[in-house]
Amino acid sequence: MQLQVMNSPFNEEQAELLNRLLPTLTDSQKVWLCGYLAATQTVAAAPGAVETQPATVTAPSPTAKAISKDVTVLYGSQTGNAQRLADSTGKTLEKQGFKVTVSSMSDFKPNQLKKVENLLIVVSTHGEGEPPDNALSFHEFLHGRRAPKLDHLRFSVLSLGDSSYEFFCQTGKEFDQKLEDLGGTRLYARVDCDLDFDEPAAEWVKGVIGGLSEAQEGTVSEPSGIPASQAETTEYSRTNPFKAEILENLNLNGRGSNKETRHLEISLEGSGLTYEPGDSLGIYPENDPELVELLLKEMKFDPNENVPVNKQGATHSLREALSTQFEITVVTKPLLEQIAKLSKNSELHELVLPGSEAKLKEYIKGRDLLDVVRDYGPWGTSAQEFVSVLRKMPPRLYSIASSLSANPDEVHLTIGAVRYEAHGRERNGVCSIFCADRLQSGDTLPIFIQNNQNFKLPENAETPIIMVGPGTGVAPFRAFMQEREELAEEGKSWMFFGDQHFVTDFLYQTEWQKWLKDGVLTKMDVAFSRDTEEKVYVQHRMLENSKELFEWLQEGAVVYICGDEKHMAHDVHNTLLDIIEQEGNLSRQEAEAYLANMQQQKRYQRDVY
Repeated sequence: MQLQVMNSPFNEEQAELLNRLLPTLTDSQKVWLCGYLAATQTVAAAPGAVETQPATVTAPSPTAKAISKDVTVLYGSQTGNAQRLADSTGKTLEKQGFKVTVSSMSDFKPNQLKKVENLLIVVSTHGEGEPPDNALSFHEFLHGRRAPKLDHLRFSVLSLGDSSYEFFCQTGKEFDQKLEDLGGTRLYARVDCDLDFDEPAAEWVKGVIGGLSEAQEGTVSEPSGIPASQAETTEYSRTNPFKAEILENLNLNGRGSNKETRHLEISLEGSGLTYEPGDSLGIYPENDPELVELLLKEMKFDPNENVPVNKQGATHSLREALSTQFEITVVTKPLLEQIAKLSKNSELHELVLPGSEAKLKEYIKGRDLLDVVRDYGPWGTSAQEFVSVLRKMPPRLYSIASSLSANPDEVHLTIGAVRYEAHGRERNGVCSIFCADRLQSGDTLPIFIQNNQNFKLPENAETPIIMVGPGTGVAPFRAFMQEREELAEEGKSWMFFGDQHFVTDFLYQTEWQKWLKDGVLTKMDVAFSRDTEEKVYVQHRMLENSKELFEWLQEGAVVYICGDEKHMAHDVHNTLLDIIEQEGNLSRQEAEAYLANMQQQKRYQRDVY
């Protein structure tokens, strides 16, 4: 078939060349050319990645082996963000003609790694630079002696983290480096994402498609441009939150308590949003108006000046932007480095120099943006320059405290109000105090559902469950009990709850007592640390019941932990090991293997923060 110049974008000379070339091409050559042309349209590497050179396309030699169109996407996820991105990445790649397998790292058999040619890693960093629970075994394998040579492997890593932590994206960095050490080749440079990960994640997906398109013999269409983070199953999502009405906002603690724990009941009517026990609710909060006004006053800005709030060019007044769009209560190393570029303050420059990490870490602790401005500013910059260095307001995730089956069109939360003093000023938790002090019945709140497949009731309703949730960690277990009651499920259940005082801090006390009386809850042990001379915590109650608890484990019980990761979850983990070691007559190493096996079988699940 001859090209007609009038019906094509080619001039006469180009059309003649094409008419001479096309009849000589084989079918496989035509297919390869389609893939090549699509690949050359891909975006350059995302900013902030380890390597910044743009993706390039090199024509393979006639004898080059065709690169597989099979792609394995492995995720390590604690709260569900990495899993959601992995799933949506898989769907996007399938639309481009790739055959994709998406799997949790804990479900992937490491000995299959030798057979994988194209590997994508999506992983978050948990705690102090540690892998998520469902990434532990794969991380250990890859960094152990049994890890194979991976000279055949092409890979890319998307790393999720929080730059306010010292070991930002540490797990992703470790996977990226180890895969290279084992002989793998990056098909696209690692991208490290802060809490506002939607745009860099979308750029990573585009870059990965470009890398996978190199030397492909299969037809690969041009990337659709749909960000991975927007491949949602509902209209409302993280990037398009639902404005939900507040139905109730109550203080659960009694008079005289040292704590304030809010119980929020929120309407989902008209949203189409659904959830399961174990899922979380994301909230986009607003900053404290008083803090915003102090910041505006210190910087001497016009609060009504319009400033850009995203890359699409949307604008808000500066006051509105600082209230709803940007984070102003957390100081991070990257933030100070960016501010230093705007400032001539020598002390600030010294603070961010290499070798000053200890001093920087000490300064950051407990301070906010107002402290930085007062200590090292103002800097004579424009309002637009100022907001350009700020981190977007990240949503806050809370474990859902209700069952949708028991509460149609509603979702409940249990939120502890955070108030403390630091560096001579009263400080407030952004979202908790927004909910406690400034939300009333009838107000609306931007929300979305965060599915968490790593914290779910057993598929077999007869499986025994052991729940450990002191303080606000009680939330998901209230949802578990409501669900089991609503569905008339009869599996054994055991709750360990703790707080400061029995009289003022026994959260949802009447509900727990009713579930015990009705047989929905089999057994409950409580620990109130301030009611006795010697502080007693949930792990002490577990030890007191070690024999029976181990019997439940031997029967196949699933253990759930929700709450503080740094102290409580760590202590409960070690207590479980003590119980398994003691009651199972095992060595410490054998007890650790026992618990690791439980984790592999999804019989040890944690929702910790």
